[in-house]
Amino acid sequence: MRKIFSLLIATLFAATAFAQRTAELKSPDGTIGVKVAVGKSITYTVSADNNALLTDCSLAMKIDGKTLGANPKLKGVKRSVINNTIRPVVPLKFSEIKNHCNVMTLNFGDYSVEFRAFDNGVAYRFVTSKKGMMNVEDETFTIHFPSDYQADISHDRNFRTSCESTWAHINTREWKPEDEMSYLPILIRTDKQYRVLISESDLRDYPGMFLHGTGDNGMTSVFPPCPLEQELSGDRSMKFTKTADYIARTNGKRTFPWRYFMIARNDKEIALNTLTVQLSSPCELADTEWIKPGQVSWDWWNHKMIWNVDFRSGINTPTYKYYIDFASKYGVPYIIMDEGWAKTTREPFETTKEIDLPELIRYGKSKNVGIILWLPWTTVDAHIDNIFAKYAEWGVKGVKIDFMDRQDQWMVNYYERVVKEAAKHHILVDFHGAYKPSGLEIRYPNLLSYEGVRGLEFNDWVDPENSIYQPFIRNAVGPMDFTPGVMSSAQPEHVKNTDPVPMTAGTRSYHMALFVAFESGIQMLADSPTRYYENPECTEFITSVPVTWDETRVIDAKVGSYYVVAKRKGTKWYVAAITGKDGQKLSLPFNFLGAGKHHITWFQDGPNSNRQAMEYRKRQGEVDSSTTFSIELARNGGWCAVIE
Repeated sequence: MRKIFSLLIATLFAATAFAQRTAELKSPDGTIGVKVAVGKSITYTVSADNNALLTDCSLAMKIDGKTLGANPKLKGVKRSVINNTIRPVVPLKFSEIKNHCNVMTLNFGDYSVEFRAFDNGVAYRFVTSKKGMMNVEDETFTIHFPSDYQADISHDRNFRTSCESTWAHINTREWKPEDEMSYLPILIRTDKQYRVLISESDLRDYPGMFLHGTGDNGMTSVFPPCPLEQELSGDRSMKFTKTADYIARTNGKRTFPWRYFMIARNDKEIALNTLTVQLSSPCELADTEWIKPGQVSWDWWNHKMIWNVDFRSGINTPTYKYYIDFASKYGVPYIIMDEGWAKTTREPFETTKEIDLPELIRYGKSKNVGIILWLPWTTVDAHIDNIFAKYAEWGVKGVKIDFMDRQDQWMVNYYERVVKEAAKHHILVDFHGAYKPSGLEIRYPNLLSYEGVRGLEFNDWVDPENSIYQPFIRNAVGPMDFTPGVMSSAQPEHVKNTDPVPMTAGTRSYHMALFVAFESGIQMLADSPTRYYENPECTEFITSVPVTWDETRVIDAKVGSYYVVAKRKGTKWYVAAITGKDGQKLSLPFNFLGAGKHHITWFQDGPNSNRQAMEYRKRQGEVDSSTTFSIELARNGGWCAVIE
């Protein structure tokens, strides 16, 4: 009897110990940690400097009626270290990224959960090893906060979204389940100095994740269902006629997307985030020499309006030759022919009668300017077997594909089909009506940019007060096709956007600074070539700005207020400062410079820019590593410089 009693006590102790089993992972420098508890479920806490930032977090997946993470049986814990250097094909922040993290994999039999801890963040993902195909019915990503935080979210009422809403700034405790959900990324500003940027990477054969409030100071995941049948609705959309009761049907043996938390101790660190790159699978292209990022002269925003010419401007061959001449003069490697060049939006191989595309391609080639064509995604989908081969045969350099406005599993797979097929024929891709970068641009670097942002195409509906958040949130996770470069602007209360003279908010120096501040592998020049010709010293500066960088240093920053950054390409440095609705007086040290004197050319807001936004001043001088400038930004203003 005593032996039976002792055995029972031992069994109870063992069961209790198992129920409370924990595993902890620290970053290489020991400051960032995740503590995982395995009991009736899998929960975790994320901390920085021993301060809990996320608490009572849970993760699970429901696959074919079984919930991975419910009553889990932990079979083992494996630990390892990753310490290497990543050299992106299209380096938007750094030509070399140090990738150092500690890894902990919890094995539960036919699935595992892998955690990684970096010196600036934590990530996890599910890994399954099941036979055949499986239906993922749902995934649980739930986090809670130990106190009131502020969340910067971009919300929408349903899964049909182009991800172009303005930023909303809410108290996390006030975000209710019945409120609109948000797509990623999301920035969390804690009650201390910490910032937490939430996003995902290595998204493939799986839907993008959305979040909504829990009503108890937390956030939880929701996913679009998998479409089973869809039919054309108009020329650029599909409507679902049947959807599944699961979010993905996929291979049973696979890794799932990373869910990551980039942790910053100050606002400057957020914009230096590279976790999307570090967590992505590597480049899958053997040959990348043909991939040439660069600026693009864009026709759509300025309505193809050029003047002081001896022909009628519009969608015709003389107008596009004018764009090519402009691009050639200023060393811009591409022009884009946006909507209107084709006979119909459903016919990608026949132009309108006013366009001689072979002649434009020939003329562009003679001037070292390539042509990019706009298309609705439905047209590309209908011709995906031959469209890129045909365009390559013609000499087209790239495509801008528009209006996807979804991120269900089918659409995520569509993105990959497109860039993979385009890469076979050395075609560049720019996605508009798109979700945020999630690693595909690393695997297939011919994908140079995504929209997924309220950019300048909104004219008087885009405001520096909203755009000042982009370096800290949307652009912090990858390339962003914001389409900067407006030469006609005003303070917000004076913006009167009209055709044929479009304009938007912000000072001249602000719009010039965006070329340095914002990152995109294919950076559009939004305004008319005629306007650029009329403003040569501004045009010379913005067309000199690279789109890829060797080094990035954030000099000063405050989320929602201002952003000051210095970027190096070779031996040249470019510096930009932008602000929102409030003017700023900032100190700009040049301690990032090497030894010796350096020549600097800069553009600043003029004394009347608070009222007349297009006023600016150009200055030149010398600086060295001991120099400090005091710079003053008008409201919705900017400052930019090149140092050589």
